[in-house]
Amino acid sequence: MKHLSCIKPDWRNWTVGITGVNARPDNPGPGLAVARCLRESVGFSGRLIGLGYEVLDPGLYNAAIFDASYLLPYPSVGSEGQWERLVEIHATERLDVIIPCLDAELSTFAHNEAQFASQGIRMLVPTLGQLRARAKDNLGELCRRLDLDTPETLKVSDIGFFDRCREEGWSFPLVVKGIYYDATVVESPDEAKSAFHHIAAQWGYPVLVQQFVGGYEVNLTAVGDGKGNMLGPVMMRKRALTNKGKAWAGISIRDDELERMGRIIMEGLNWQGPLEVEALRGDDGRLYLIEINPRFPAWVYLTKGVGCNLPQLLLRQIAGEHPTGLPSPKPGTLFIRYAEELITSLEQFQAMMVDGVLIAPGEKNAPRNLIGRS
Repeated sequence: MKHLSCIKPDWRNWTVGITGVNARPDNPGPGLAVARCLRESVGFSGRLIGLGYEVLDPGLYNAAIFDASYLLPYPSVGSEGQWERLVEIHATERLDVIIPCLDAELSTFAHNEAQFASQGIRMLVPTLGQLRARAKDNLGELCRRLDLDTPETLKVSDIGFFDRCREEGWSFPLVVKGIYYDATVVESPDEAKSAFHHIAAQWGYPVLVQQFVGGYEVNLTAVGDGKGNMLGPVMMRKRALTNKGKAWAGISIRDDELERMGRIIMEGLNWQGPLEVEALRGDDGRLYLIEINPRFPAWVYLTKGVGCNLPQLLLRQIAGEHPTGLPSPKPGTLFIRYAEELITSLEQFQAMMVDGVLIAPGEKNAPRNLIGRS
């Protein structure tokens, strides 16, 4: 067992494992953006370890960012499989911190948090109770408790609902959503049934149906300290979407009502760890809570761009610095995503496929540390 006396006190020297490196153009995971924030963080000289679930997760091969990459068992294997694999990786890499970046894996990480701590691996993640409270199928109850507006949402297991929904007081368009990911706006019963089958096949049951609200989406990301305080909120408005409804471009904003919503959620749940609040500014002028994601969003690199590097702040919080007086994010800063090709050899690809590990050569920190950054 690794004792706490072995823990390195300075976060700048930590070895950090980061999941969610499935950086696909139309629906990227947040892991690579989190890693970029840390790699470009002033003074950071630690190691970054990419953790992926599929051999074609692009981030696994990004040798400019990650010092090494490993495959993990899927979250469906359960907490024991995750624990055994990460202890195996820890024996080689001596992980100081893990930053989970995918919704579907958060419950197993939360379940294993104490075991990881016994090995000297730290995390700041929501508890199982906090994860249940913000789950999409519990969002209505949470909003009633916190006095927040949210569109009416229903669990649906019988596809016949879409033929009789008007009789039950529901009207098209509707939003059909998966329990973890995916959402489709549908205009008719046939479109709704098609979306239902697609989402159920990919993400399982229940499938959720949400009343459509016209307007535009605004998002907030921040870190909760577990005592009800919200650290470093950064907000943005989506300016362009992929076919899956993900932000292709966005602009940083200041929205006092959205920030107030974030603080109510943080305080109401005593949230600990990263979080993203997805809200809709309706055509009626009201602010509706759509989702609470229990991790950093894929657009988190914008936080570095506006001078409030949240992944760096997360490490400082875990290190016990309790940072205060953070800079106020600058509104009017845009991000625009682009796709690029990663070059890797067949030998490297085979190493990942056969052994589930890839060690990247070369120093990652020195050249980038010459560039001014937060």
